[in-house]
Amino acid sequence: MSAMRGANAYARVGVETGVMSASPHQLIVMLFDGAQASMRAARLHMQQGNVTEKGKSLSKAIDIVNNGLGAGLDHERGGEVAERLGSLYDYIVSLLLKANLKNDEQSLDEASQLLENIASAWREIAP
Repeated sequence: MSAMRGANAYARVGVETGVMSASPHQLIVMLFDGAQASMRAARLHMQQGNVTEKGKSLSKAIDIVNNGLGAGLDHERGGEVAERLGSLYDYIVSLLLKANLKNDEQSLDEASQLLENIASAWREIAP
């Protein structure tokens, strides 16, 4: 086993262990962090003109927002708050799509800022 494969396996186990031992609140924080990390990577790829990697990074961020954060909303118990968050996540996804299509750093910045505002509020209500 090469050192790189060993390091990757170790990192994967660390991530899986972190996920398995995380509270539901911590899992949401991990989703916010993952989306932001993907957006930072996309910005770097955008600035370097690496279209393929930019697209992959933005697709990952969109997936986290849609299938992680958005899908995790409890519309029954969350009521109006869940509805508004769902709309905000939809808007963030549209900004990320625009950023990808038009190499628009402003849309990427806006999406990142909106997501960070929600994330910081989420962190403040930690149990």
